This record gives sequence, structure tokens and C-alpha cells, in this order.
Amino acid sequence: MGILNVTPDSFSDGGRHADPARAIEAAQRMVADGADIVDVGGESTRPGSAPVPPSVEQARILPVVRALAIAGLRVSVDTRNADTMRAALDAGAAIVNDVSGLAHDPAAAPLVAARGCPVVLMHMRGTPATMSKLAVYQDVAAEVRSELAATLARARAAGIAAEAIALDPGIGFAKHAPHSIALLQSLPTLATLGCPLLVGVSRKAFIGALSGVETPADRLAGSIAAGLFAIARGASILRVHDITETAQALRVWHSLSG
Repeated sequence: MGILNVTPDSFSDGGRHADPARAIEAAQRMVADGADIVDVGGESTRPGSAPVPPSVEQARILPVVRALAIAGLRVSVDTRNADTMRAALDAGAAIVNDVSGLAHDPAAAPLVAARGCPVVLMHMRGTPATMSKLAVYQDVAAEVRSELAATLARARAAGIAAEAIALDPGIGFAKHAPHSIALLQSLPTLATLGCPLLVGVSRKAFIGALSGVETPADRLAGSIAAGLFAIARGASILRVHDITETAQALRVWHSLSG
């Protein structure tokens, strides 16, 4: 899954794809380089970020989603807002990717159930503005598994089919670096929930903590290492910035793994 942030303020690539024409070109390049899905987001959810009105979010993403869908690309929409989900699905998006696990907007779960589309449910406590204060755990793997299980149960109760759901442990969302590391090491425990796991480690702060690399855009090697570790531990989907390098690494890893 290639990351396409159509925002001015995302933590690593804010502003790079704010122009729709540049965003469309970048997405087409991602697919040519090996991305299976392009994840389009119009609201930054980095730690400390403020919410964006759905109208602004939609103005940013809909021209891009529509153009990519017409071109035959598989698009997911990265949003917490039901109105944006609805508009993006109408514009041709195929997948909903919600960092709140459908908890932010009460209309989101019924909408996803009615549309029958695949959905990614991520673990996060609080909101992007408050989540860092809520990163307090006795046993991060057990607690995240329990909270994801509750999120999964709510989605199923809303009528979302089990086979339509992927789970994301939310690396870096209400997690400090030690929590993110422990979660990656515990992915097999999360896999027992019975859903495919999507993992987003690309350029994140824990990689900087482990490698000493401060600038997110310079964390390519660490991102690939963490991504391959996640795949080895049971992840099915990697959400990444660097498609070419990650796709090459995955081809080699899969070939050597048999």
C-alpha cells in the first residue's frame, strides 16, 4: 500500500502532493513501481495534529481519487469521517482505511456495512491531538489485542463482514518507541484475531530511535528492515512511502523464503 498524503502537514511528506496533478502522477508512479493499493489521505493524523473539516478533506482528495479510479488503480481512502468515506467511495475508492477503527464518526460503521467494502481498522487511543498522553500500558501487546478485539466486535455487530476487515496495530499511534517495538515483536499474537494485519512502519519515530536517524525521509533502510520483520511476523500488507525499494526487498525476501 503506497502512501499518498494530499496534505500540507503530514509528518514526512507534507506538501509534496498538494497539487492534484502531482498527486495523480505520484500515484501512477507508485503502481508502476509495485504498489497494489494507493492510500489517499487529506487529513494529517500525526501526533499533535488538529482535525480538518470534512469539506476541506474532500476538496483535497476527491479529484485525485476520481482520476485514479478512472485510470483503473485500486484506491483506499484514509479518513475518519463518514461523509468523506461516502464521497470517496462514490468517486471510485475501493477500501476505507480508518485510523480510529470506525470510532470517530458514529455514521462510519453503518456506511461501511451498507457499502460492503473492505475496511482497515486501526488501533489508536484518543485523537491525534491527545494520543501521546494515552500511551500508557502494562502489557502493550495484550492491551492492544484486547482493544482491537473490541473494535472488531463492534464492526461485526454493525454488519461488516469478517472477510472485509483488516486490522492495523497502529504503530506510533498512542505508542512510544518501546511500545511500537514490542508490538512488532508480538504480531503473531495479534494475528490470532483472525484478520489480515496491515502494518505501517514507514519512516516512523521508533525507527529514528533505533537508528539514530532524525529526519524521517532518511529512514529508508530502517523502514525496509522493519517492514520485512513485520512480514516475517505475519503482516499481510505494508503501508509505505518508498515503493520501489520496498517492492524489491519483498521480492528478494519472498524468493529466499521459498
